[in-house]
Amino acid sequence: MGRYYRYRLPPWARECIIVCEKCILPIVIFQSIRTIFIPTTFDVLLLGILIAILIAFQLEWI
Repeated sequence: MGRYYRYRLPPWARECIIVCEKCILPIVIFQSIRTIFIPTTFDVLLLGILIAILIAFQLEWI
């Protein structure tokens, strides 16, 4: 099977990926500020997951 290309997706799926890509950075910033002030285990795990998703979007793995 060929490599995954986001540009081969239907237009509605590409729009969904673009919207998620634009929204993830403010969410990561908010979550990091929240984790600094009120660190719980859930907040740290959620921040790690969000950072991994942000890196995946930046490297175009998603």
